[in-house]
Amino acid sequence: MPRAAVLGRPIEHSLSPVLHNAGYEAAGLAGWGYTRFETTAEGLPDLVEKSDPDFVGFSVTMPGKFAALRLADSVSDRAQLIGTANTLVRRADGWFADNTDTVGVCGALAELLGDEPVRHALLIGAGGTARPALWGLAERGVKKVTVLNRSDRSAELLPLAQNLGLELSFVSFDGDLSALARTVDVIVSTVPAAAVEDYVFTIAHAPVLDVIYDPWPTPLTMCAAANGYKTVGGHVMLAHQAFSQFEQFTGVAAPREEMLKALNQELQKRSQTTK
Repeated sequence: MPRAAVLGRPIEHSLSPVLHNAGYEAAGLAGWGYTRFETTAEGLPDLVEKSDPDFVGFSVTMPGKFAALRLADSVSDRAQLIGTANTLVRRADGWFADNTDTVGVCGALAELLGDEPVRHALLIGAGGTARPALWGLAERGVKKVTVLNRSDRSAELLPLAQNLGLELSFVSFDGDLSALARTVDVIVSTVPAAAVEDYVFTIAHAPVLDVIYDPWPTPLTMCAAANGYKTVGGHVMLAHQAFSQFEQFTGVAAPREEMLKALNQELQKRSQTTK
């Protein structure tokens, strides 16, 4: 029977099985199953290459996204541009790598902003998630991105930004963040909640996409909401990237409503157990 799985470390709390298995059930894909395997980046190629032929695809989380791109026989344009892959699909000619985190960012931004025009974004963090975030912002029509980070990592992000047609600048937490936040159309935070907790009252002056979903809401989104701005969490991004993976694995349209319902139910259950 066809199967898929999520690969990474740590992996025990991954919500991907909840999304995909709910999708299989809703789509009537009897016998399909989705599980999880813990692996390091170094161990990922061997796990994938020796996997049972029943495995039609893998979702890849940290720390394996660079390794997933390297092992692939063919690569999507967006994964090649971004430099990482979170999706591996078994094809007749080998493994195909894609990055659906980009789709996740686009879906979350669409829910956050609707049809509102956006030109200038504040991107908090310059790590791995910043790369698909830049792609998603460019797709949304953003022209200027200011990256807020404790260190200047422009050398890492500038080539991607230039390829995307983005004007990129860096600021540190020592700058006038309140004035900056009031000039942007949207804020995308890719860092743990604790990393910006001391600055939320200064920053939260625009609509916020926070890629964190556990715990939710984050201090940044709570402060932005209190200031009258709409917020969207990482669970929306997670769902949209999973929709694309589901369709690539199965060839069937993702039953989005049912998948999102299962995700929200699981998040609610987890929030109750931690109280």
